[in-house]
Amino acid sequence: MKKILVAVDYSSVSHTVIGHAATLAHKFGAELWIMHVAPPDLDYFKGMSTAERNGVAQGLQTEHHWLQEQAQQLRAGGVTAHALLVRGAPVEAILMEATKLNADMIVMGSHGHTALYRVLVGSVSEGVLRDTKVPLLVIPARESKGENT
Repeated sequence: MKKILVAVDYSSVSHTVIGHAATLAHKFGAELWIMHVAPPDLDYFKGMSTAERNGVAQGLQTEHHWLQEQAQQLRAGGVTAHALLVRGAPVEAILMEATKLNADMIVMGSHGHTALYRVLVGSVSEGVLRDTKVPLLVIPARESKGENT
């Protein structure tokens, strides 16, 4: 295993997901790519005021800075890590980056939504699982909360 792509959404499970991916990267001597998918395109900004657009831009800068910090902390611990902020639809962007990077594995979290939610809305992890060509490790949200159920 040479490259691991870890997709995060800044939720409470993100640190746990990065931790598991970093453990794998360290054990296999693999590069770790920490990725977040931002809003897809400029249509997202239509109808927003300048102040709202500036707020979104500031949020994206903050998110990118967080990714960079995570990668830096991992590098300080001996893991080769990179930060990656891309725009697009989450499932498609994750799959495209995994292909571009020639990733050997994808690691991501699951929020543990109800079956009804998954039927009505779907989930990113299920979408990636459906179309990925590489192994996918999904870390359940309940693990990050310390639950044993």
